[in-house]
Amino acid sequence: MNILIAEDDFTSRILLTGILKKEGHAITAVVNGAEAWHALQQPGAPSMVILDWIMPEMDGPEVVRCVRAMHTDRPPFIIMLTSKGEKVDIIAGLEAGANDYMAKPLDPGELRARINVGRRMLEMQDVLARKVEELQQALIEIKTLRCIVPVCANCKNIKDEHGRWKPVEAYVRDLSEADLSHDICPDCAKKLYPKYYIDDAKKNEMK
Repeated sequence: MNILIAEDDFTSRILLTGILKKEGHAITAVVNGAEAWHALQQPGAPSMVILDWIMPEMDGPEVVRCVRAMHTDRPPFIIMLTSKGEKVDIIAGLEAGANDYMAKPLDPGELRARINVGRRMLEMQDVLARKVEELQQALIEIKTLRCIVPVCANCKNIKDEHGRWKPVEAYVRDLSEADLSHDICPDCAKKLYPKYYIDDAKKNEMK
C-alpha cells in the first residue's frame, strides 16, 4: 500500500518510514502540510495518509479539511498524529475529517494495527465504489434500451448508437447478458407451414 507521511520532525519521520517500509508499504514522505496537500491532489495519490497535527504552512486539520472537500469516490484513509492528549483536541481532529488518530510517542504495534484497520476500510471502500460503477453502467445500458431504436423497415436490422446496422440478436446480445434462442411465433407458423399448423382451438379439440 502507498502511504503518505507528513511529519516535520526528522526523527519521527524516519521512524515512521522505517517501520512501514519493513511492513512492505511504499512510502512518500513530506515535511509540511502544504507538500502533503500538493501530493494528495496528484493522480495516483496515496490511499492512506499519516498527518502530524502541528506542521509548517498548513497544519494537520487544515490538510484534512481540504482533502475532505475533494470530490472522489475513493477518499484516503487519514490517521492524525498528535502530542495533544486532551479529548477536545482529539474530537477536533476527528471532526475535521480524520478517520483515526495516534498519540505520540508512537508504539510500533499500535501503528501496525491501525494501518491494518485502515487497509480493511479502504478495501471495503473499493468494493463499494466498484459496485456503484457497475450500477451506473447498468443504468446507462437501460437508458440505451429505452431510447428510440432505428429499425430497418425491410430486413429489421437495428442501427446502434455508433451508426452500425446489425441483426436484432446481435444488438440485444451486446446490450445485455441474455442468451437468445430461436422459435417461431403462431402467426409465422400459420403463414409458412399452413399444412402443419394447429391453432389453440384445434389443440383443445384434440385433447
